[in-house]
Amino acid sequence: MPTDPLAWETLEERTSYSCSGFDVITQAVRLPDGTEAEFDYLSEPASVCILPFTPDGDVVCIEEWRQAVSRVNRGLPVGGTEPEDDDLEAAARRELAEETGREAERLEPLITVEPINGVADSVMHFFVARGCRPTAEQRLDHDETIRPTEKTLEELTDEVRDGEIRDGRTVLALSYYRLFEASG
Repeated sequence: MPTDPLAWETLEERTSYSCSGFDVITQAVRLPDGTEAEFDYLSEPASVCILPFTPDGDVVCIEEWRQAVSRVNRGLPVGGTEPEDDDLEAAARRELAEETGREAERLEPLITVEPINGVADSVMHFFVARGCRPTAEQRLDHDETIRPTEKTLEELTDEVRDGEIRDGRTVLALSYYRLFEASG
């Protein structure tokens, strides 16, 4: 039984839909006022987002087709964790290499967030990658179409500020990086 007066009690839970990237979970819940209702949410493995810098200080970005919004999305490498990943850093290194063909000299954790916890149990772990060089082979999933590019940090910041980059993960990564950079 939940202890916080705001908490909902889960009475039942089932997977309503499942695919390779996520599940839709349906719960029967009891609200604090005693009302019973159904609640659906998206469940997916933890993800990593990488803000990769070249040795010259440019940012390695990706351009990728996003079917849900019918356009090319400019942003940062992002991917889900896999069962074979030893840890989050291993997942970040794998995703960076797979999506950009680059490997990092070092990785630093930036922040962990729950980007849409009103409708999903998603947890995203952000990393800053330093010294990224094109030493790996790009290995895209069968449904990925990605073009790596490089931008200066200022160009990327301007594109986020001007609304040209709308990808939430990229906006979060850059915002946290600039926030911590300014305060540290």
